[in-house]
Amino acid sequence: MTTSNPPGDTTSDALPHKPADDSEQVYFEGSPLLRGQVASTAAWEIIGLLMIVAPLAWRIFNGAWPAAWVTLILILLGLLLWAVPLIRVKSQRYRVTNYRIDFERGLLSKTIDTLELWHVEDIRFHQSLLERILGVGSITVLSHDDTTPKLELRGLPNPRPLFDQLKQRVIAVKRQRGVIKMDTGN
Repeated sequence: MTTSNPPGDTTSDALPHKPADDSEQVYFEGSPLLRGQVASTAAWEIIGLLMIVAPLAWRIFNGAWPAAWVTLILILLGLLLWAVPLIRVKSQRYRVTNYRIDFERGLLSKTIDTLELWHVEDIRFHQSLLERILGVGSITVLSHDDTTPKLELRGLPNPRPLFDQLKQRVIAVKRQRGVIKMDTGN
């Protein structure tokens, strides 16, 4: 059985347009990938390895092992240095939605910066040859936001679709808010 709305009825069936959908959709949520930090990771790994093999080098060049406590400290420091890249990427977290980008960082204490997409001025995509091979890349967001004028999202998995979604959403959000870009000619 169907019913029709009487004239003057303002229920949702009588409205000539669909109400705006304000639901937030998450495009990406997670930490940067470790493989996106290849150069930095390699440097930390090499330094850590040098710390671990230092007691052996001491033995080779001096004919005797260094003190046991020195060996233990060097090995523990080397292992800790190996963990630094992993700790660094896991202490960062991105949440990219159709309205905002949240950048969370910190290991013991946390700081979260939020960048609303209507503040975005420009978006840049970068993927080196090695990053293309590894399936990661970076997106740099330039904005008029006071606390986050430049936000670099590094080590993103499969970043090109996210970049394309962000470009489209920035335009759509600015239209929704009535934001227009004025070129002053300077």
